[in-house]
Amino acid sequence: MALDSTARGAGPSGRRGRATPKGRQVDDAAWAEVRALLGDRPRRRDLLIEHLHLIQDAHGHLSARHLRALAEEMRLSMAEVWEVASFYAHFDLVKEGETPPPALTVRVCDSLSCALAGAEALKSALEAGLDPAEVRVVRAPCMGRCDTAPVCEIGHNHIDAATPETVANAVRERATHVQIPDYQGHDAYVSDGGYSTLATIRASGDWEEVQARVLSSGLRGLGGAGFPSGRKWGFVRAASGPRYLAVNGDEGEPGTFKDRYYLERTPHLFLEGMLIAAWAVEADRCYIYMRDEYPAVLEILRREIAALEAAGTVAPGYVELRRGAGAYICGEESAMIESIEGKRGLPRHRPPYVAQVGLFGRPTLVHNVETLHWVARVCREGPQVLSSVEKNGRTGLRSYSVSGRVARPGVHLLPAGSTIRDVIDAAGGMAAGHDFYAYQPGGPSSGLLPARLDDVPLDFDTLQPHGSFIGSAAVVVLSTQDRARDAALNMLRFFEDESCGQCTPCRVGCEKAVKLMQAETWDADLLGDLCDAMADASICGLGQAAPNPIRLVLEHFGDEVGGDGAAPREDGYDTSQSLEG
Repeated sequence: MALDSTARGAGPSGRRGRATPKGRQVDDAAWAEVRALLGDRPRRRDLLIEHLHLIQDAHGHLSARHLRALAEEMRLSMAEVWEVASFYAHFDLVKEGETPPPALTVRVCDSLSCALAGAEALKSALEAGLDPAEVRVVRAPCMGRCDTAPVCEIGHNHIDAATPETVANAVRERATHVQIPDYQGHDAYVSDGGYSTLATIRASGDWEEVQARVLSSGLRGLGGAGFPSGRKWGFVRAASGPRYLAVNGDEGEPGTFKDRYYLERTPHLFLEGMLIAAWAVEADRCYIYMRDEYPAVLEILRREIAALEAAGTVAPGYVELRRGAGAYICGEESAMIESIEGKRGLPRHRPPYVAQVGLFGRPTLVHNVETLHWVARVCREGPQVLSSVEKNGRTGLRSYSVSGRVARPGVHLLPAGSTIRDVIDAAGGMAAGHDFYAYQPGGPSSGLLPARLDDVPLDFDTLQPHGSFIGSAAVVVLSTQDRARDAALNMLRFFEDESCGQCTPCRVGCEKAVKLMQAETWDADLLGDLCDAMADASICGLGQAAPNPIRLVLEHFGDEVGGDGAAPREDGYDTSQSLEG
């Protein structure tokens, strides 16, 4: 008897069943290309972002076929790979049928320092002067080069003090490769006494004595939180192993570039400090998370970690360098840990804290780059290198990243009790033709303070009574030619872009704030309610601190945003002029 159509494998309608599973199919050619790029690298889940970088660098984008192949190679679902890749700004995802971006992309920084230097006009000129079929021009957040604003990036090449002409020349010459500055390499550092302190500590050191030395120096976390540095060591050391050390090199707060400054000059001072801290907590491995906007630093660290391995100072693989992918939120320590694990950089709810449950679920010591720079110096030179410096009742030294309307933008190492006037003087005074009006003391999260508050020491705990804080000591100076309301709007647009979106108060609050701040007259009551909701209910520091620029403008610069009762600015500036104009 003959079989019916169903028995032969066809469905009730007479059609045959699927030859393949549902969903995107693996393209054999794409799979081979992904395998070739990965080579003999491990296919571990935590290396997903590193593997995405390999594909993006090789092809200029992430096609759906390559992402499907990577998912197959790493034994992950396509959804896991796609959600991670789409979280980070530096990955360009291209679906089937979509046109990939042009071979060249020009990223124009539009954060506050670059905006003051004419970034908006620069971007418009580039869009008008470059062929969009050949070159894509996009806005980008802070690149950590505020001292040379305005800045563009082509590939991995930064164009400092950019003009339409210099950028066009770089495009014409296809100048996309990173430029490595001169720095102190391994051999020079060792000949100058480097790593002798680490060797002594490893041979006969008492970790509690080293911890006490760091604590007595007064060193506090220099990424912004300001927690006493040595105290963390005891928390992590007391936990059962394995333990890890994670370095937060995601210096993404606009206006901040001090970590880059030190790493591009004396990377081994930081590396020795890291290894001392790792020794103190008996860390099984060190992870350095470095922002993708610092390609020169990434290359320097690759070279110098290899030099440490060759010298036998560390075992191969003991120090892992991880590359960020354009996400400010990963400067938050738990979001950074999520990213190191190859996931979206979403902040974790706490407790538990990362010192207890951190990287891969293990106790983790997290330090900032500059903090470890000072750990090495304190251990080499003694606690007095910091504790002997006093000014205005404050102790220690601070690296101020200074930009904006000053004559000499840059990193200026000053006593921790310095005021904004001291900082401006160290930066050569105000730029020609500019008079001091306002300042950002510690990145956008710290908001804006008026020039009349020029006697406040810029240090931990001194700015809180004024509704601000020192944060990462990212100082941006505004002049009477600027408007505080424009600067605040620039800051909130940054937060709107960089919110991870996990919590509603931050995700929706930043968006609504930007809309409200564009009104000629601000609704102070509504903005105040919004600020309260964001500060009280956001999961992490981004949403909690984002209202600061709004609150401080309303408090100190109400004449720029108020209604009929607002007094005009004392300097007579025409407040109808905008930052972009």
